[in-house]
Amino acid sequence: MIGPILRRIGIGVGLATLVFVVVGLFLPRTYTVSRSVVIAAPQARIHELCDDLERWPSWTPWFRSDPGMVITLGTVTRGVGAHQSWRSADGAGELTFTRSDPDWGVAFDLDFVDRGEEAVSTIRYTPVDGGVEVTWDMTGDNGWNIFARFLGVVMDPLFGPMFEDGLDRLK
Repeated sequence: MIGPILRRIGIGVGLATLVFVVVGLFLPRTYTVSRSVVIAAPQARIHELCDDLERWPSWTPWFRSDPGMVITLGTVTRGVGAHQSWRSADGAGELTFTRSDPDWGVAFDLDFVDRGEEAVSTIRYTPVDGGVEVTWDMTGDNGWNIFARFLGVVMDPLFGPMFEDGLDRLK
């Protein structure tokens, strides 16, 4: 009696695993999160805040969402090569500026050390009527990692509101 029940459970688990893997393989391997806001301020002033990691606590959402986060700034905190690392209950990571241009914006690499994941993020400036459109985005590649592909599907709803909060505070 127990043998047929265990066999059916085994077949069910096997089929569920197969469906999970097949669906995961068809999910996109890359994800992008992007938000924009128009700020009525000089572009140079916006760049001062975005280009300086020492000023990030005044506007980025990470510090408010995780007050226990410990940030360690590198010896360079502005411009290309600026670096910070963080550790929190949610994990650890590093951020390094790879581009800084007052006419374009900033770009930085993110390394989520404890998860073995990387992403590229930019904060770009575009002059528009009434100010400067600031666009913050993050792009990652989950490769063949099936679990990460499922997570990639929810990256926009997870991080998008945080980007919106940060841009509103930058405003």
